[in-house]
This record gives sequence, structure tokens and C-alpha cells, in this order.
Amino acid sequence: MNLPNNQTISLSAAAVCAALIAVAILYFQNYLGLEPCYLCMTQRVFVIAVGVIFLAAGLHNPAATGQKIYAGLATLTALGGSFFSIKQLWLQGLPEDQVPACGPPVDYLFDAFSVSEAISMLLRGDGNCAEVQWQLLGLSMPGWVLVSFIGLAGVGLLQLLRK
Repeated sequence: MNLPNNQTISLSAAAVCAALIAVAILYFQNYLGLEPCYLCMTQRVFVIAVGVIFLAAGLHNPAATGQKIYAGLATLTALGGSFFSIKQLWLQGLPEDQVPACGPPVDYLFDAFSVSEAISMLLRGDGNCAEVQWQLLGLSMPGWVLVSFIGLAGVGLLQLLRK
């Protein structure tokens, strides 16, 4: 089986990440009016980071060793994003009496707290993260983001392991 070259795969994966962010902002946030929770924002940062790594790999188009470094970084970043998708799915599965309290809006966090404290709160999530705002085929948004991260990690692994 002839696979496309690493540059084509990297640029395609970067385009997928850009499309995911565009759909999140343009459709879900602006059209449907769904406000992202703390963990949603964190997952967006990881999607952007994976996309930037794949874009850099595609534009740089390094030799085999460089490509493996980019692929390893993209895979690890996608797995890091998967952690936050799983965390949000866990919060969504909690009984109502065990859901943590809702926190202030993200804008307020960065106005009222230091950057490190605000980021710490974003990474923990809150009660808003437990709310299921949208589903497709029985899978909520963080479930679909997890599927995307798994796919992106798979692409990274493919590039990491190919000769």
C-alpha cells in the first residue's frame, strides 16, 4: 500500500485541526450559542497545539529523524488532549450530587487571578464541564473530541513508525 508522503500527511492533519477549531468556534459557539467550559477551552488549546506541530512538520519537511521528532510531539500532545476529553467525559458521567460547583467565566479568571492560578482552574474543570450541551449518535462533544485526538495520535504514530 502506498501512503502519501509525510509532508502531505502532516499538512492534512494540520488542516483537520484547523477545521475542528473552525467548527468549534463558528458553528458550535457562534451559530448554536454553546459557550465552551474550562475543559472545552483546554481541549481547544491541545487541538491547536497538535495542528501547529503538524503544520510545522509539513512546512519544514525534515529528514527522517526530524519527522520522527515532530510525529512524537504530535502524538504526545494528542494524548495529552485525550486526557482532558476523558476527564470531561468522567465529569459528565458523575451523579448530580457529586458534580463540582460551577466557576466564574474564563474572562473573569484571567482578570481576577494570576495566569498560573487561572490555568490551574481551567485544567481542573468545574460543574459547567459536566453539562452535556450537545450529542451526536449518543456521544457528547468531549467524546467526539476524544475520537479526534485518537485519530490524530494515530496519524502521529503512523508517521513515527513508518520507514
